[in-house]
Amino acid sequence: MNNNNRGSLAEHLSGIDEIECVTPDLNGVPRGKVMTAEGFLSGRRLQLARGVLLQCIMGGYPPSSYYGSDDGDLALVADPAQVHRLPWSDSPRALAICDAQELDGQPSGLSTRTLLRQVIAAYAERGLAPVVATELEFFVFAAHTDPQQPFLPPKGLDGRREFGGSAFSVSSHNGLRPFFEDVYRCMAALGLPRDTFMHEMGVSQFEINLVHGDPLLIADQTFLFKHLLKEVGLRHGLMVVCMAKPLAGMPGSSMHIHQSVVEQGSGRNIFNDQAGNPTPAFRHFIGGLQALLADFTLLFAPHVNSYQRLCHPYASPNNACWSHDNRGAGLRIPHSTPAARRVENRLPGADANPYLALAASLAAGLHGIDKALEPSPPLQGEFQVPDELTLPCAMHTAIERLKKSQQARELFGSEFINGYIATKSLELSSFLDEITPWERRVLATQA
Repeated sequence: MNNNNRGSLAEHLSGIDEIECVTPDLNGVPRGKVMTAEGFLSGRRLQLARGVLLQCIMGGYPPSSYYGSDDGDLALVADPAQVHRLPWSDSPRALAICDAQELDGQPSGLSTRTLLRQVIAAYAERGLAPVVATELEFFVFAAHTDPQQPFLPPKGLDGRREFGGSAFSVSSHNGLRPFFEDVYRCMAALGLPRDTFMHEMGVSQFEINLVHGDPLLIADQTFLFKHLLKEVGLRHGLMVVCMAKPLAGMPGSSMHIHQSVVEQGSGRNIFNDQAGNPTPAFRHFIGGLQALLADFTLLFAPHVNSYQRLCHPYASPNNACWSHDNRGAGLRIPHSTPAARRVENRLPGADANPYLALAASLAAGLHGIDKALEPSPPLQGEFQVPDELTLPCAMHTAIERLKKSQQARELFGSEFINGYIATKSLELSSFLDEITPWERRVLATQA
């Protein structure tokens, strides 16, 4: 941080005692340390073990060979544009989103924020800039302490729990108005602009659309918003869940990514020609996504539960087909004016790391532009998914597909891909070590 940044931050952090210095791990979980405001503003270096970036979702780590056998440190370097006073904290406290750097000042190859920066830089080398927006779905449940029992929606103002049929309702009968008013207040305090908000198809399921912009900014905002939801939920005695499929028989939660590409300087959307018609770059971007979505499925669907959503599709297509305004396709072209022409990637779940999902989706599109890849013909109406456009629908299959992907290694580096696969393999093994209630209920007396 230079002196000008320190001066403006000192004013911004007046009265703050502690700063939560965090960076996203491979799962998008905020990891880091709490630092005194005095130490933060003095520029004291904050270090964190490299292995933390590969921490499993249930705790624990893959072998240290994946992050350096000596388990050395990284430096957490705060992004001055992402230092925020925390509006939900009862005591004066702030949060800083940090880049993870090697101690020699080089970006860490294990950092998903670094990977996204590298993809954005690859566009800039070509005189281009991607523009993205995320749509995040989530469930709001009553406090939940017994993982053997299903989640329940909170009791509404009428004393009843929502049972369904409230999709697109704007009623406040569910009693969540105070929670959402607090969410909006905290969003405003963090500078998180919101576009639209609605009740989604699931029981006590909601969606918020963030305003489109620079991919790193949108990833930061999505990361902050997910953190905000959980923190504000706790204040209201609620459990906010961004699992991909928390309820059986209900829709899952996605994180759809809307993507376009503009020329630097002019801001012209390269998906259109001067007459407003689709360009070869538009087709090639789709072609790149189609070529790499199967290889990258584990980056968009990172957990065992992710495949409950993808393999029981309810407007969550597990395919690499593309279509004009058809929600059955994994790649949807929403109806829009030519200037707003964009490609919606419907594969990522709400459980995906926003930095990694954006990096993977944009890297695939740029690969298609570079290689002039042509997509398959668009599909409309009810359609049968061709075998070559079907994506992995189990975590072990997705792991094997990513393991064999040379393109993933070229785009994201073998260090990250090997570490990611090692962590995901541990998570899958942990899941398979457990005996589920279904197995006890059905197999104990029948098998």
